[in-house]
Amino acid sequence: MQKTIALLITLDTKDQEAGYLMEQIEQRGCRALLIDIGVVGVAGMAATISRETVAAEGGSTLSHLLEHPTREEAGPVMVSGATQILLRKIEANEIHAVLGLGGTQGTSSCCDIMQALPYGLPKIMVSTMASGDMSGFVGIKDITMMFSVSDILKLNPFTRKILANAAAAACGMADVDIEFKVEKTDKPLIGMSNLGVLTTGAMEAIRYIEEKGYEVIVFHAVGSGGQAMEQMMKEGIIGAVFDYAMGEIADDVWSVLRAGGPERLTVAGKLGLPQVLCPGGAEHLGILVPANEVPGEYQEHEYVFHSPVVFVPRLNEEEIVRVAESICDRLKHTTEHAVFLIPRGGVGRYSKLGASLYDKKSDDAFFDYLRQNLNPNIRLIDCEEYIEDPVFVRRAVDHLIHLIEEVYKVDN
Repeated sequence: MQKTIALLITLDTKDQEAGYLMEQIEQRGCRALLIDIGVVGVAGMAATISRETVAAEGGSTLSHLLEHPTREEAGPVMVSGATQILLRKIEANEIHAVLGLGGTQGTSSCCDIMQALPYGLPKIMVSTMASGDMSGFVGIKDITMMFSVSDILKLNPFTRKILANAAAAACGMADVDIEFKVEKTDKPLIGMSNLGVLTTGAMEAIRYIEEKGYEVIVFHAVGSGGQAMEQMMKEGIIGAVFDYAMGEIADDVWSVLRAGGPERLTVAGKLGLPQVLCPGGAEHLGILVPANEVPGEYQEHEYVFHSPVVFVPRLNEEEIVRVAESICDRLKHTTEHAVFLIPRGGVGRYSKLGASLYDKKSDDAFFDYLRQNLNPNIRLIDCEEYIEDPVFVRRAVDHLIHLIEEVYKVDN
């Protein structure tokens, strides 16, 4: 089947680039479907799907948007319209990759659209912005950012090469015959959070989960990872959760590097998914700093450097209780199918007995608050082991498998 690449481009300023991309895509045996997301200015060429159609799909009209044109009003309309068009065509298997082109405004619009599209669908953004912090554009979706280097204003020998590379990448991705599709079975896909200070335990968990006949997706719990795991729960991709790492909650309380956002640790409970929870990595923060520089407010804390620019202070008794409070608040939505394991031997490699950030008083304050205030719908289990101990890890997985078998009526 001939594959179709959707192009998201403003045709008032980037018509030459659009025409060249279409040529390159068609030379590689694919079809180009050109969507004009521009508003002001005259389109330099005809689109497959016009800006009038996009505006109508977004709940307005182009004539209305042009009466007193502002980006604040026009942007959301065009993003919504293009998104609705693409989602229908993707559902009908009429689109196999999406390629966007733009500067600051175009990148924002195209990436907003791409963030609404399914995981696994190839999404490529050629952008003048792609050499900086891309977190606001990529979000938690699998968007490939490609730096245009030069501005995207008409063709020249260099932009032709960049655009040809982008077209080839889109066609190549569209031609991949491996689908991301989760079959509906009685054995759900398990989502699992992890941090570097827990990786040995995570590897043991993966081995044991696979021994039990399940598959698992592991998410690096650095903010975007945990958020992506929550999103995949909402999309029905993940059906059970081993939440092994909670450093995102600690960092969210202080609004630092790994902040997981307000929704983190809430979705499984709201959906009633089987979940096993462990407070891995919740005893420290991750803070971006100039190389090897200790922030003044943490001079009196015990600390290590995870890397030269990632400063890791140990939380004291008062501070760690704030993390416990946040964990308990987020888990208030859980009504059933949940187990919380407390690893009294330590919640991470930095803070186990003999390690640089070991602090029994802080640990005890953390665990005591959880024991006294955790949602009573969640079964709380005190364990003597360290969190990466194979005994602890296998116990946690056994509890999760038991919950899954109860909820999904797994036939062994």
